[in-house]
Amino acid sequence: MTAQVKKLLNSFEHLSDAEQWEFAFVILRRTSQFDFPPLEDDDLVQYAEELFLALDQEEAANG
Repeated sequence: MTAQVKKLLNSFEHLSDAEQWEFAFVILRRTSQFDFPPLEDDDLVQYAEELFLALDQEEAANG
């Protein structure tokens, strides 16, 4: 992940819930035309693991 992408994601985290929703909606709309390759099972497992680890960290931080 590039520094610029990390900066965008960090900025995203500081938006209100409504702003995050609006941002996500626009990104999804703009990227819906991309020709993404199909996801492999290994990719899905990796993304799920990353998501659950992030949720565990968030839960631990918030008690």
